[in-house]
Order: sequence, then C-alpha cells, then structure tokens
Amino acid sequence: MSEGVEWVLHTCVNLSWIGRPVRSARLAAFYDLPPAYLNKQLQALVRAGILTSVSGPKGGFALAREPASITLLEVVTAIEGADPAFRCAGILGDSPWGDTSTDYVATCVISTAMRKAELAWREELAGQTVADVCASVERRAPGEPERTRRWFG
Repeated sequence: MSEGVEWVLHTCVNLSWIGRPVRSARLAAFYDLPPAYLNKQLQALVRAGILTSVSGPKGGFALAREPASITLLEVVTAIEGADPAFRCAGILGDSPWGDTSTDYVATCVISTAMRKAELAWREELAGQTVADVCASVERRAPGEPERTRRWFG
C-alpha cells in the first residue's frame, strides 16, 4: 500500500475538523509532505467523490460528504484501485503434475486463504468511517480538533 493512503486518511480527518476548503500546499505543510504528490492524491479523492475542489481565493479541498458517510475502504480504493492485493497466477498449473485446465484461482489453498484474508481486511475498512477515526482521535487527544483548526487558521 502506498504512503499516499496514510497521507489522505490523515488529511480527511483534518478536513473534517476544519470544515472549509484548504489549499493542497497548506494541507501538505501540516505534515511536511511534498505538495505536488499530495495534490495528486487529493485529486484522486475528488474523482472518487470523497473530496471537492473549490477554486478561487478561498478555494482548496474539502470533504464532499459527511465524514460518517466516507468509509476507509473508499479512501483506500480511491488511491490504490480496486484490484485485489493478491493475484493468483495459477503457477500450480505449471508444476510437474499440474493441470493447465484447472482453475487454481478457485481451488488453490493459498489463493483461497489470501482471498479470505483480503475479504476480512476490506470488510473491516468498509465498516469504519472517517467520522469513526475522528471520534477515536478525539477520545485519545481531546484537544486535537481545536489545535488543528487553529493551525489552519
């Protein structure tokens, strides 16, 4: 998974607390990230309908929906794509006693285990929202939302 996932998840949390559009350069400065690369990741979230991009002097990026309606899986998928993390190439068919007509993606024990694990991972991410993450942070560090809002001024 690329570091862009971490960057945009933190940025979504910050945007939920700020409540207004913020320029990508300012968002990048908060974590000392490369502005151009963060901007590229933010544009992917715009295409996915997670963020909006507002032009003009008070423009920037803002959440397109309520934080409670944005799942972590949506954010990860916007950055990483929907392809499975594990791709069975069916190499068992190339083994000395393999059968190239067998569907090893469906029958291979390793393929089945990996798909099962990925399903659990995706279900966990789909069950958590940006609002859930915000609430967890606020329980651990109650002053964080206000401190973040002040930093972004």
